[in-house]
Amino acid sequence: MRTIGIIPARYASTRLPGKPLADIWGKPLIQYVYEQARKAESLNEVIVATDDERVLRAVQGFGGKAMMTSPDHPSGTDRCAEVAKELECDLVINIQGDEPLIPPSVIDRVAQALGESSPDIPMCSAATIASPEERGNPNVVKVVMDKNNLALYFSRSPIPFLRHPLTSTSTFRHIGIYGYRKDFLLKFVSLSQTPLELTESLEQLRALEYGFKIKIVIVDYSPVGVDTPEDLERVREMLRCR
Repeated sequence: MRTIGIIPARYASTRLPGKPLADIWGKPLIQYVYEQARKAESLNEVIVATDDERVLRAVQGFGGKAMMTSPDHPSGTDRCAEVAKELECDLVINIQGDEPLIPPSVIDRVAQALGESSPDIPMCSAATIASPEERGNPNVVKVVMDKNNLALYFSRSPIPFLRHPLTSTSTFRHIGIYGYRKDFLLKFVSLSQTPLELTESLEQLRALEYGFKIKIVIVDYSPVGVDTPEDLERVREMLRCR
């Protein structure tokens, strides 16, 4: 299967304007994400999907590939779909443009799990065990799964509720990387938003509410996203010696 990694990179950001071009030791943030994605063995190609020519020129400047998209997309998923529509591919991996430390192995796990799944599973994502602090944080999305690691529900609330806290049940933190079969991705962005999706502000719930299955792979990776100037400084410190 031909698998394409797409990194949506919107220039505007309320808390960190120009985030894709934020400098980290002489390189823009988006370059770190791109270079990590290029190391993934499962991807035939990596493309940055952006709404701003400054990001386009920056990516081309370090030798990467980028495509312009509409500035009106409500989400990175819609931006990915616009690019994917023009490509010959079977699978699309949506890689978050603000995670410069994402391990290539996580990308590979998601791509491989989707490629090996039956055709009735059109979507795949990832999760890791949440810390006690993350469990109660509404900015950290949690996911519960069935015995086949298919998602049952995603929530900003701590799920499952620990009625018996001494049980061995773990709380899983959702990681925002998505794999789609191309035809499903194009269908997904055409679907109307759903009540639970709007309530939790989690677009993956749209897939579940329409009855589609989402495979979850469990990985050993705690996401380090860049949403604020404080996050940026933390990542700079983490990358200081790399």
